Amino acid sequence: MENKTKVAVIIVNWNGHKDTEICLSSLEKIEKHDVELRVIVVDNGSSDDSIASIRKKYPGVTVIPTGKNLGFTGGNNVGITYARQHRADFVWLLNNDTFVDSHVLSVLRAFRDSKVGICGSKIYFAPGHEFHSDRYKETERGKIFWYAGGLVDWDNMYASHRGVDEVDHGQYNTEEETPFVTGCSMMIRADVFDRIGELDDRYYLYLEDLDFCLRAKKAGFSLRYVPSSVLWHVNASSSARPGNPLQQYYQTRNRMLLGFRFAQTRTKIALLREAIRYLLTGSSVRRKAVIDFFSGRYGNRFSL
Repeated sequence: MENKTKVAVIIVNWNGHKDTEICLSSLEKIEKHDVELRVIVVDNGSSDDSIASIRKKYPGVTVIPTGKNLGFTGGNNVGITYARQHRADFVWLLNNDTFVDSHVLSVLRAFRDSKVGICGSKIYFAPGHEFHSDRYKETERGKIFWYAGGLVDWDNMYASHRGVDEVDHGQYNTEEETPFVTGCSMMIRADVFDRIGELDDRYYLYLEDLDFCLRAKKAGFSLRYVPSSVLWHVNASSSARPGNPLQQYYQTRNRMLLGFRFAQTRTKIALLREAIRYLLTGSSVRRKAVIDFFSGRYGNRFSL
């Protein structure tokens, strides 16, 4: 019997079974070839009927209830632990508010290079869910980039997505090295966890993917953007629209955590000045974020 590549896909659900079920439906249609795909839904303490609904409609899916909201990091780490216990060759972190192309597993070809540790797909906005939805023609919807590789501005300690809001005209069709892979869809060689561990649970939400990628690079792994692998992202369905207080809190706190861990000295000094400014004149959300960072209060520390 031919040995198949074991891929465990981990989807974290929190009161979002409708999105999750769309994602699961798309996974049923992908071309697997010599891949054994195990689908794991980690339910992060949903208060709706997510667990019952998913188990009824997708009996082949492994549902792991956590009993409480462990955030993106904690929820995924539960799934990662389960996947490693079941000897997965690759672990695929996938947002629940996505749906995938049938050829999405073409991303695995990049791992023929043993140095490659993490790969990311070409990700479009789901049609009608673009940041600037009135900017595009109907014929362009579904081809607007959400992610086409990562960008890191180390001087200002900001991470961004290459190509975001652009229409796909083939400008990012080359497979290449990338500074980071978004946690929206992150295919990870199991060996990476052996070397660097799981997601850093201090982040809870936001920038944990960049931290994980930087640790992997430091351990000698390369990161690849693989445009033959495609999916669509509804975007921020579980944490409201960009710029909301929840996002502002975790982005502010975690940006300092990341910067003081990985950035050069001049960037750390700039972050310190920014932190002082937030303490003196910033919003209450940003002040709390700064105080929590300097107090070492990480994990789940903010709610709307």
